[in-house]
Amino acid sequence: MRRGVEKESLRANADGSLALTPHPAALGSALKHPHITTDFSESQLELITGVHASAEQCLAELTEIHQAVVHSLGGEMMWASSMPCYLPADETIPIGNYGSSNIGRAKSVYRMGLGHRYGRRMQTISGIHYNWSMPGISSEQYFDLIRNFRRHSFLLLVLFGASPALCSSFVEGRPHELQEMGAGTLYQPHATSLRMGRLGYQSDAQSQLAVSYNSLEGYAHSLQGALTQAYPAYEAIGVRNPGGEYNQLSTSLLQIENEFYGTIRPKRVIQSGERPLHALRERGVEYVEVRCMDLDPFEPVGINADTMRFIDIFLLHCLLADSPPDTPAEIAALARNQQRVAHAGREPGQALERGGERITVQAWGQELLEAFGPIAAKLDQALGGEAYRGALDRARASFSDFDSLPSARVLQNIRSEHECSHVSFVREHSLHIKAGLLALPISQQRLADYARVAEASRAEQQALERAEHEPFEAFRQRYLASDQLLA
Repeated sequence: MRRGVEKESLRANADGSLALTPHPAALGSALKHPHITTDFSESQLELITGVHASAEQCLAELTEIHQAVVHSLGGEMMWASSMPCYLPADETIPIGNYGSSNIGRAKSVYRMGLGHRYGRRMQTISGIHYNWSMPGISSEQYFDLIRNFRRHSFLLLVLFGASPALCSSFVEGRPHELQEMGAGTLYQPHATSLRMGRLGYQSDAQSQLAVSYNSLEGYAHSLQGALTQAYPAYEAIGVRNPGGEYNQLSTSLLQIENEFYGTIRPKRVIQSGERPLHALRERGVEYVEVRCMDLDPFEPVGINADTMRFIDIFLLHCLLADSPPDTPAEIAALARNQQRVAHAGREPGQALERGGERITVQAWGQELLEAFGPIAAKLDQALGGEAYRGALDRARASFSDFDSLPSARVLQNIRSEHECSHVSFVREHSLHIKAGLLALPISQQRLADYARVAEASRAEQQALERAEHEPFEAFRQRYLASDQLLA
């Protein structure tokens, strides 16, 4: 198995408000740095590890990248929660800036489009993406895995969801069903991951996309339609505003492939200028990207090695278990299951839909955890030690005591130690994590290495900008042409 992590975090000020400063110069070019970039906002860091043979190696690199970052943040900190810090007015949240090259401008225009379509606040949610692969797995087998993952991902939300509350600035002016915990803090008492619920990365427009995962061909066909057919609400926004500035890359339901939200994606490393869908069609699935993991505010880098090992077990089970084709009815039921678990997954007796019948979260989860035992044992037999069985045992213990789950602990901590303030809770944990990372040993040589990579990334961006002569509009039309999506 091979795995890597992409971890998003907002930059926040010491008082718990969003940092509105540009991406720190010491971190290099967000366009070209291999490990440190930004996601939607200029204020939203994204840290990217390489590919690793073990959870320990992956965690070690993720920790070192965090160390390099916090040494460059000055008085700012990395926000330790998936749900954002105190946010300013929507239009003042800064969109990522990637320079004047065509690809850099396209990245910014894409984000401008996201802001117009969904609001900028929604895009400030942060999470962890776990990229996983095994040699010798065919595209067909990866899609078998993906179908089972979508059926069973409720278990990951229950075990690792850590966003049951949020700062009220996130939903200002929007309808919601949250309860007030204290001034400025809203929550759901049995929520696991509001990030993965109706207030998170959801889209009414995309909800009409019943994408099937029965084959690469069917998946690609569904996405191609969403990428090429105009959508009336987005046509009304227009590609450009009356002043000629760009509002979005296109008026289709999806501007580019990355706009399609989901708990898991089939992925392929792309070549320069290549569309992800073309890469998938031409060379097949190379790995899967697990996208439903919240930041754990109790962990220094948002995830620990045991959680990574549990995901390994989970994904192997999804690969090895029977995986019947999905249907439109099942796809709709899975969407309802996700909403139930995100908003009330710890509620006693909470029931989900499975095969036209109802089964409780507890009963289904126990079935899965029981089935994971032989996989954990085989992994330990192959790799030595007892790390995988230990990770599974700890997950089983958490699942048998819902009060010990991260989402429950977050609410307990907010109530007992932070006068019912989400911002106060996350602020304290973020400051504590920053101090811990600064105190961790790291050699001056390694910090100098990161500084050199940052400088090289800036030089690479400048060289790209100097060499480019194609007008942006010509680049946009060429990049978005439908023939770019074909193999």
